[in-house]
Amino acid sequence: MKSILLAVCLTAMACPLFAQELYVNTEPASNMATNSLGLRLENQGYFKPDFKNRSTFEGMYGLSRSVMVHGSLYTSNYYSSGQHFEGGSVYAKLRFLSVDTVQQHFRGAVFAKFSSIDNPIVNQEITLEGDNSGLQSGLVFTQLLHKLALSGSVSYLRAFANRGGYDLPVGQARNAAAYTLSGGYLLLPRKYRDYSQTNLNLYVELLGKANPGKGQSYLDVAPAIQFIFNSTFRLDFSYRTPIYNDMERNTQNMYLIRLEYNLFNL
Repeated sequence: MKSILLAVCLTAMACPLFAQELYVNTEPASNMATNSLGLRLENQGYFKPDFKNRSTFEGMYGLSRSVMVHGSLYTSNYYSSGQHFEGGSVYAKLRFLSVDTVQQHFRGAVFAKFSSIDNPIVNQEITLEGDNSGLQSGLVFTQLLHKLALSGSVSYLRAFANRGGYDLPVGQARNAAAYTLSGGYLLLPRKYRDYSQTNLNLYVELLGKANPGKGQSYLDVAPAIQFIFNSTFRLDFSYRTPIYNDMERNTQNMYLIRLEYNLFNL
């Protein structure tokens, strides 16, 4: 019995170290715990030339230690004078690699996303978060080193015609390559005592995309700050800005605010 209690305590003490993998703009290779449910409400947008914003409601569920799924719904005023429902997307991630040691681990996963969107296609960027119908698939790897977590991903996107009769314009890219590099650091607490302590995480993420053969690409930097309360409630703030940009898109110079609540052991 003593050995079981010790194992439970050690596991509980290790869990907060993974907080710095909860990236704001990207997904890590790690998954939610089995039978856990996460609910997100997110708003992101820009202020120039006019204030435009998009809200996302997202549900996440851990099917097993290796598989998790997401479902998202989108509304925005990007393409209209008022907010309107744009469509939705589904996402799945399969973790295929886990190398665990004390306060360290290395994870690898494959992921796929499908979106169905009802919006006119006016931008060069292919993005499945409310702008384009399409498919995305890729690889992500994440390394945890005590309070520092590093993650990188590469993916391929294929755009389809949008619902509502919105075909891809002539000359519009149908294929895109995306890549990310993210770093997260657990700043607080300095010393872990229990789950009720507030976690403060700092992030810097590089977000890039290119349309092969079109001469269209960009690379953004997105610093972020994150608070986690009672190990269940999460608050994110981020702002992404271009390092360089040669693509017409909605995502440049964009703020992000997100609320997330997690339910465990359902």
